[in-house]
Amino acid sequence: MTIYRSKENREGWDVPLYVDYLFCNMPIIYRYILKEIIKFSGIVLGVVTGIYLVVDFFEKIDDFLEAKVTISKAFFFFILKTPFIIAQVLPVAVLLAVLIVFCIMIKNNEMVALKSGGASIFYILKPVLLLGLFFTLFLFIISEVVVPVTTERSNRIWLTDVKKKNTLLSKEKDVWIKGVSSITHIKYYDPAIKAAFGITIHNFDKNFNLIKRIDAKKGLFKDDKWFFYDVLEQNPTEKDEKRRVKFNAEKEGMLNIMPEDLKKVIKKSEEMSLVELFAYINKIEEEGYNAEKYRVDFYAKIVFPFVCFIMCLTGSGIALKGGAKEAMPVKIAIGIGTAFLYWVFYSFCVSLGYGRMLPPVIAVCTANIVFLCLGGYLLLNAEA
Repeated sequence: MTIYRSKENREGWDVPLYVDYLFCNMPIIYRYILKEIIKFSGIVLGVVTGIYLVVDFFEKIDDFLEAKVTISKAFFFFILKTPFIIAQVLPVAVLLAVLIVFCIMIKNNEMVALKSGGASIFYILKPVLLLGLFFTLFLFIISEVVVPVTTERSNRIWLTDVKKKNTLLSKEKDVWIKGVSSITHIKYYDPAIKAAFGITIHNFDKNFNLIKRIDAKKGLFKDDKWFFYDVLEQNPTEKDEKRRVKFNAEKEGMLNIMPEDLKKVIKKSEEMSLVELFAYINKIEEEGYNAEKYRVDFYAKIVFPFVCFIMCLTGSGIALKGGAKEAMPVKIAIGIGTAFLYWVFYSFCVSLGYGRMLPPVIAVCTANIVFLCLGGYLLLNAEA
């Protein structure tokens, strides 16, 4: 395919044509490696995503049938979950694709031929690392633009249509609970300590007239009960002034919702973009609440996509180390084990950040730094 233009006309190139130009002018080996890695990444991503959706389908189908949700809405629910699954599976797919491509090249003695022709390992790795950066950018974009929207909509279908929690509404940190004869507002809920702050409960009669209002500074769930603190109770219909307004330092609360339900209802970090999450953190902290968990999630949104680049590096090191001595299944098993160790270590560090045992930045960066060093070490040994 000829894509050259005259010098006078090159300023008018569009992006797809320019990318095509760059691809066609790459060395043949670069084009081959990129095409194979992208192909196997797509295959692995499709297979793993499909398995995930099938398992999730069989786990949830009974709930959809019991709730009498239409087939089209159930299908739409699983479509909405797909971007979130892709964002979680993509790093593993990239790792396995790199392992498969390099193992095939080693098995076919293509690596030996390239080295005999004077090509170093680091020369061969250039397109892989560039592709790792591309996957990093892709993961960041899909996590920032697509996942927040689709996750919020899928959660709403699950809560309102399947679990029939249509009386619960949440926007940012505000939670509204509509009961049979009451409306409850919670300014902020901290799931880590099962504590609600800024609680207001309005009780109404059959004609929707206000008969009681309860304001509490804090609510704490303990011993399977809600307890309110600094409670101000107002009864507008009470004629006795002493009974019209009451104050209690502590009172057992009449909140008909469990912490697990509140945790599902509050807006999650994955449902917010970076801009929304940053504004949310500032709003929480300005009002004096602890936003450490959300701050950890904020930095994780920035740092986590680099795992694609790290997996490219680590996968290359695993595949090239040892040459043809180890069979492809063994190296793939090592790669899967490495990915599993990364997830465990990353989750452990993030949990330390949630618990305020590590600063947020260090908590989300530690796993990436450790495995980046691991990938570099494996490649240095492979070159040696």
